[in-house]
Amino acid sequence: MYTFIISLIVLLVASYAYGKLIERFVHPDAHRKTPCYTCQDGVDFIPMPTWKVYLIQFLNIAGTGPIFGAIQGILFGPAAYFWIVLGCIFGGAVHDYLSAMISLQRNGASLPEIVGDELGHTARIIMRIFALILMILVGAVFVTTPAGLLASMFGNPDSIAGSSLLWMLIIIVYYIFATILPIDKLIGRIYPLFGVALLVMAIGMLGGVLCYGGELPEITSAFSNHHPSSSIPIFPGLCITIACGAVSGFHATQSPMMARCLKNETKGRLVFYGAMITEGVVALIWAAAAIKFADSITDYEGTPYQKLWALMTHGGTSNPNPALVVNAICQSWLGTAGAILAILGVVAAPITSGDTAFRCARLISADFLRIRQDKVLKRLLLSLPIFAIAIVLMFVKFDVLWRYFAWFNQTLSVFTFWTITVYLAKKKQPYIFTLLPALFMTYVCTTYIFVAPEGFTLEQGLSYLIGGICIGIAIVWFFRWKRRAVRQ
Repeated sequence: MYTFIISLIVLLVASYAYGKLIERFVHPDAHRKTPCYTCQDGVDFIPMPTWKVYLIQFLNIAGTGPIFGAIQGILFGPAAYFWIVLGCIFGGAVHDYLSAMISLQRNGASLPEIVGDELGHTARIIMRIFALILMILVGAVFVTTPAGLLASMFGNPDSIAGSSLLWMLIIIVYYIFATILPIDKLIGRIYPLFGVALLVMAIGMLGGVLCYGGELPEITSAFSNHHPSSSIPIFPGLCITIACGAVSGFHATQSPMMARCLKNETKGRLVFYGAMITEGVVALIWAAAAIKFADSITDYEGTPYQKLWALMTHGGTSNPNPALVVNAICQSWLGTAGAILAILGVVAAPITSGDTAFRCARLISADFLRIRQDKVLKRLLLSLPIFAIAIVLMFVKFDVLWRYFAWFNQTLSVFTFWTITVYLAKKKQPYIFTLLPALFMTYVCTTYIFVAPEGFTLEQGLSYLIGGICIGIAIVWFFRWKRRAVRQ
């Protein structure tokens, strides 16, 4: 319990001080007009209240990420606390805030365009393709997953209500509206409600962590791998498993949407840095709740980690499902209200990740095709091919693709960190604050793809060595670029 409480306090206190420091590097100007005024179009560029922008940003980047990722990450042991706290303060929040502020100061530019401006035309093309594929994949997965859950909740497979296809159709129709309607008409109205509900859910879980039975692991057992099933070492496995709540490349694709709605640059730290810290708090609470609840149950035997794994796999199925843990904890600790919140957590939250993924895909496409989005017909014509590809992907098995998704997500953060580092170096700002996370995440992603079963399955030591070589190459590239930039 002591480790969890100290981690929570450090996350809240240190993030405030560090956020104030990072804010100095982009010089927010309260008097400079933001894109919601200079590019106002009544669709994507719309002035919105700061509290609403914050809640929408929080739900954009959160969804089920800080819940499911934290539940799976705590299986590695209490080292998950360290990664959430340190990763969130020095990595994720810096990543989200600075990428958003660059977008804010460049008329709400999407991530691929920002990457291209700093890293060159080739990087711009790669990021356009990479980001579009990632957004369509996220959107497709977040149709099939909640559709299956809704079908199981409301009927048997032979009934209309129990048909996954029916629920997929309903969700797709909602996604189309959320993608093409002005952001304040649908997303702007329902997201704040869902965001508040997700925070209430986390507060309820915190109460359960503090009040209910079961033990929490302490720092003394943090440096050994407790995972009952994974063959991947704790590093880099933990850093890939817990993305939302620590560092997530997906966030940098979402931030420009809210950068187009923020009325004052000085509120950027509250919205973008603050939303990421809030997500880290949610992840920390869910990691603690999962392992403490597992320790208290008597249906399974073994260590708390073995019990949590058994609960997640329902005693023996091959595919772990964190939604089972969410449902069990909510109903046990929060009763009827918990059952309602559980539905929110495993159904509504993924849907709110899917709709913004499709909307983001439209915005990225519009940016590089230079198609204005002021007319609904233009938005619809641009969106239909995106949905057509997603619908095809919904009927493909995602087992292998989803395993790669976490790695793709973190690789996206590598591109973003290097982009921000180059940006700060050009501005003659202290780039060391993003260079170190860039190097760290480069090492995480290269090491993981070489050691993971879905990668090259190399021996652990050799994978670490290759990761180190990649770090060396990155350092040489950066300082050679910096030396040329100074000469110019």
